Parts: sequence; C-alpha cells; structure tokens
Amino acid sequence: MELKEYLEYVKTGEVIEAGSPAHLLMHRLSQEALKITTQINNTYHSPDELRELFSRLIGKEVPASFALFPPFYTDCGKNINIGENVFINASCHFQDQGGITIDDGALIGHCVTLATLNHCESVENRGSMIPKPIHICKNAWIGSNSTILQGVTIGEGAIVAAGAVVTKDVAPKTVVGGVPAKFIKYIEE
Repeated sequence: MELKEYLEYVKTGEVIEAGSPAHLLMHRLSQEALKITTQINNTYHSPDELRELFSRLIGKEVPASFALFPPFYTDCGKNINIGENVFINASCHFQDQGGITIDDGALIGHCVTLATLNHCESVENRGSMIPKPIHICKNAWIGSNSTILQGVTIGEGAIVAAGAVVTKDVAPKTVVGGVPAKFIKYIEE
C-alpha cells in the first residue's frame, strides 16, 4: 500500500486490521517519523530549520508563520495539516494516523496529546485500530496537558482548559474543562 492510498483509506474510518497492508505501512511511517523527530528533538534548530524539518515530517510545506517548540513526538506525521500562524508548544504528542487538521491561529499548549486511533474492543481483534480525525478550528486554544480523543472537533475560538480530556466536539467560542471535558462558559468578546 502506498501513502496516498493509505490516507484515503483512513478517511473512511474503517478498521485497520492488524497485519494488513495499511497496518504494515503505519509501521514504516513510524520509523520515518522517529528519524525526523529525533533530529527535531536532539539539538538546537533555528525557527527556519524547524519549519523545514517539520515540513519533511508531514510531507508538505508548513507556512512561514508556523512555530514549534521542541520536543515534539508523532508516530506517523504524514496525516497532519497545518494552517497559518499555528503555534505548537513543547512536548506535544500527535498520533495522527486518523488525520489531524490545525486551522489558522490555533495555539497548542505544552504536553498536549492528540490521539486519532482507538483499538478494537474485542480481545481477538485488539491489535486492529479504528481511525477518526481531529480538527482544531481557527483560533482555538488547547491548554497544557490536555488530551483530545479521536473524532473530536474543537470549534472556532474555543478554549480547552489545561488538563482536560476531550471526548466530544467543543462548540465555537466556548470554554471546556475537566475529565471528561464539560462546558464551562461562553466566551464573550
């Protein structure tokens, strides 16, 4: 299986069977991601150098306005899409096989985890995975140590409070927090 075919397959949300061509490609992509994230994480790089390395990691050019504070971790990289003026703070973990889209102006705090895969529940099929995308909309702010689970959309201008575990979509211009995350308030301009 080639990358383009894999990316189309995960959009369907169908199970990725353990040992299947898609699953084997995931392992190959992980090895490439490990090489590039090791380069990102283990020595100082200028902002321009980080953008070049991150572009290699995701397989497409990131905007000149993109900023990253390493370290950064991902086990794929090739299913991340980044808008203008996106900032990713230190020690974030992106499990992007299911797809991660971060729109313009979004801020990602320290130690945020974005997890787009879930394992099948049955013991016999536990090694198989179900992909679902995460979408961080324009000007959203994800607080430090938050976890966003598969299939979640964080609405435009929303805030996820530090330490939250987000299991459901977050409405635009709202604040959510807690485990699991719940509505706290509307954001008033």
